[in-house]
Amino acid sequence: MKPTLYLYFFAVAGCILAEPLRFDEAQGFLKNYCGGCHSGKAGVGGFHLEKVKDKGSFAADTHSWVRLKTRIENHEMPPKGAPMPSLDAREGFATWVDAELKREACSLGITVGPRPLRRLNRDEYTATVQDLLDIHLDIGAGLPADGAGGEGFDNAAETLFLSPLHSEKYLETAKLAMDFAAKEYKSRARILVAKPGPGVTPEMAARRILQSFVPRAFRRPVADAELLPYLELFRASRSKGEEFEPAVFFMLRAVLVSPNFLFRMEQGEYALASRLSYFLWGSLPDELIFDLARDKKLNQPAVLRALVDRMLRNDRSQNFAQRFIEQWLHTRDLGGDKMPDAKLFPQYAKDEDLRGDIRLQPVYFFREMLIRKVSILNLLDSEFTVGTSHLEKHMGVKFPLDPGRRSQPQWVKLPEGSKRGGILGMPAVLAVSSYPYRTSPVLRGAFILDAILGTPPPPPPPNVPPLGEEKAGAAPKSVRERLAMHRADATCAGCHNRIDPMGFALENYDSVGRWRDEDGGKPVDNSAEMADGRKFAGPQELRSVLMEKRDLFLRNLTNKLLGYALGRGLTLRDSCTVDAIVEEVKQNNYSSSKLIEAIVLSAPFRGEAETIK
Repeated sequence: MKPTLYLYFFAVAGCILAEPLRFDEAQGFLKNYCGGCHSGKAGVGGFHLEKVKDKGSFAADTHSWVRLKTRIENHEMPPKGAPMPSLDAREGFATWVDAELKREACSLGITVGPRPLRRLNRDEYTATVQDLLDIHLDIGAGLPADGAGGEGFDNAAETLFLSPLHSEKYLETAKLAMDFAAKEYKSRARILVAKPGPGVTPEMAARRILQSFVPRAFRRPVADAELLPYLELFRASRSKGEEFEPAVFFMLRAVLVSPNFLFRMEQGEYALASRLSYFLWGSLPDELIFDLARDKKLNQPAVLRALVDRMLRNDRSQNFAQRFIEQWLHTRDLGGDKMPDAKLFPQYAKDEDLRGDIRLQPVYFFREMLIRKVSILNLLDSEFTVGTSHLEKHMGVKFPLDPGRRSQPQWVKLPEGSKRGGILGMPAVLAVSSYPYRTSPVLRGAFILDAILGTPPPPPPPNVPPLGEEKAGAAPKSVRERLAMHRADATCAGCHNRIDPMGFALENYDSVGRWRDEDGGKPVDNSAEMADGRKFAGPQELRSVLMEKRDLFLRNLTNKLLGYALGRGLTLRDSCTVDAIVEEVKQNNYSSSKLIEAIVLSAPFRGEAETIK
């Protein structure tokens, strides 16, 4: 049986079942492993099995089911010393709860879901100021970094609050931005659309500047009354003897610290305009998108489809590709905690151009896929990649590069037998799923289960012994040999039998993604056996295994992209939308552009609960 998100071989009470759990079987699981503490007169920790004794509890007490499922899935329950379910039984129960909660959540059809207020994150703020003022300064460099939330991205509303430190930094940054803009010809031309002249007073000119500037800054039409506080600042500055232009730039600094600028306050037909531009560009809408919103045409499916294509081809979509890919695949960490050891990998450490090409290869690959409208499955296995002369040398692959621009990223066809197809053949992914000084089948296997398939392994139990390193003078051992000693511990073997096989298949790639045939002085053993007995070897056969799980991969990628697009964590009700998007993409040959289009046309993104044909 091929595993899917909601259908696995379940092991319950020592019996292997070929079908999902029945409600009475799930109740048996709870009685066997939870009844000792959570039944009878009182429930330990305020939880009693009475809360979840019937099917109606999935609607009436969803929180209890979520809490129960999470604690069992994370190995927090049953407590140490109590009878323990097998890993299969534990995962089977958690998966069953997920499916039942989803069934209940989707019983009323597709809904819009929450739309929380959120601040522009540091990248969005920088890009918005750059586009608004037509400057190319990294204006947000001094702002605090934003933490990840939601589906793992730093644009999630859950983390984008306004701290006192942010308030202080925004005041400093607004002054820096306006001081810089006041000296730039293009910026001045964009801002100073009016000047005092015959029949035009300084205040009249200032008002016209506000009428042009503020709607773009706030991403919506602005009433005249909203301009008055800024005109007061202009008057105050002029009363102190300031010339016209310094007073204007002082006035506009206040616009850049307004909540209407710093927060995504989405209103009416302009809400979708901002949602669309910050999804695919990471910045404010352009004039065409504003005009379509003003004319109430933006929500038309045909218009949205055409806009998606146009926006992906625009250079600004590079922001989307980089921010999404680097956070999804964690390649943003390269150069920080994931910096390969400089002594072991000196070429990587000293060659800044190589490091840049390695980090950006999956980013450029993803964007090219969207523009070329190829299958999203190219992320798993592909005849193509993005190559440069630096990558060619590092990866040991001869790319058919354009001779005139060999150092520039190019979409190229891989030579036969290159073993580099898909993101798992890219050095950035292989480096970020390794230790700085050696490879790790565990890290790589867990990376595939989590980032690629969306089925993360459970957290390790406490006090797990570390993988032993080689002792001085001892015969060298491969990573696989040392891991075999670690796996001999029964407390470790269960999870490692699920995690390690996919990592073993990638052992020919070293910690910086170069091909190798030996490790520890011995031939690399890239053979693997899955927990279900399936055997395979090497990266190409691993890709075949992953292609068989293509729908699991598509669902996970859809979850990630939808969460990124909405700027929040997904809810159970969003799983109905995910189902619809996945089905549409499958019916369109797994088209990458269709995936983006389906997200934009979805009810949660558009803010309307009807479906689109």
